[in-house]
Amino acid sequence: MDTRPRRYDGVERFEIQMKSLSIAIIGAGIGGLAAAALLLRQGHAVRVYEQAPAFARVGAGIQMAPNAVKVLRALGVEDFLRRTAFRSERALSRVWDSGEITSDLPLGDDVEAKFGAPYFFLHRADLHEAIASVVPESLVQLNRKLTGFEQHDNKVRLAFADGSYETADAVIAADGVHSLVRELLLGPEHAHFTGKVAYRTTFKAERMKGVHVPTVRTKWWGADRHMVIYPVTSERDEIYFVTSQPEKAEWRTAESWSAKGDLDELRASFAGFHPEVQAVLNAASEVHKWALFEREPLPRWRLDGGRVVLLGDACHPMTPYMAQGAASALEDAMVLSRCLEDIDNDGIAAALKRYEDTRKPRTSQIQMQSSKNTWLKGETDPAWVYGYDACTAALAS
Repeated sequence: MDTRPRRYDGVERFEIQMKSLSIAIIGAGIGGLAAAALLLRQGHAVRVYEQAPAFARVGAGIQMAPNAVKVLRALGVEDFLRRTAFRSERALSRVWDSGEITSDLPLGDDVEAKFGAPYFFLHRADLHEAIASVVPESLVQLNRKLTGFEQHDNKVRLAFADGSYETADAVIAADGVHSLVRELLLGPEHAHFTGKVAYRTTFKAERMKGVHVPTVRTKWWGADRHMVIYPVTSERDEIYFVTSQPEKAEWRTAESWSAKGDLDELRASFAGFHPEVQAVLNAASEVHKWALFEREPLPRWRLDGGRVVLLGDACHPMTPYMAQGAASALEDAMVLSRCLEDIDNDGIAAALKRYEDTRKPRTSQIQMQSSKNTWLKGETDPAWVYGYDACTAALAS
């Protein structure tokens, strides 16, 4: 049976109202597409510009905690995720060699009953495809690399590498950790290399060759490194892991998820870890790696009176240790759409300020907490993260 989400057909997903604002979204990632879908629902004329020529399925898992799933529910893709994603009964933290459990957080039905939505583990590409399915393909333009923009009194003029120009009433920059829009708005960023490198990959569970296949989300904690392992499908037939460990400072490439890593080096880095970790590492056929950087929360996400605002990794890039990067982008998309609802051209600047004032305190707190890499290491109350609902949370006055 084909479990893929059906493409948006203009009728079934949600009713289109009269057009209001013209909004350009830079970047067709998870946050950008979610914002597009929500703003389209409100009747805004939305266009998404993505610099990549196509979407690649790189081996990466992703966690969608209840706070993120509430937004995905509003987008209309929760049923698809319930059919395809893995739902772990527990989230375990274990000592690297002995396997001693230091934290055991109930998930499954427990987390849904407590926080109002399930906790999903899935392939990042499957999540992206699900969100893309509720945005008309005609509104997403690939191979459109932004090179600059000019803000005017009531419009923004965008320039692209192919020599073309577009105008919009407002611009949402969801262009990721290396955001050009952020740099043009606020100047060059100041990122600090953590001294850590992350490796990640997915592989078919059959490669475990009879060895116990992981059935719960587990984080294995060493003194200066860790590994997180979980299935990414409801059938548990595909396994994902992601690591963090020290590596020589000379390896400081850009934060690219497509850089290839050396499996032998990775296996050597986790020598002595528990046999379950060794079995997973031995089953992998390839890995990708990226350097981990830290950043202080930005002082602002827009210019006063401006019509351009940042979203997701463009404004609050964070280390992956809380699995809240994409979740925060989804929350951004929901809150921004609520701030722009029923707004006319003259109200854009105030709406963007309201969005920033609403979101910045929470994302700054998550950024700072994530950088500590202690989340769920011991007994933890995750209510302040998982219990948040961007669909109903109070907006700044």
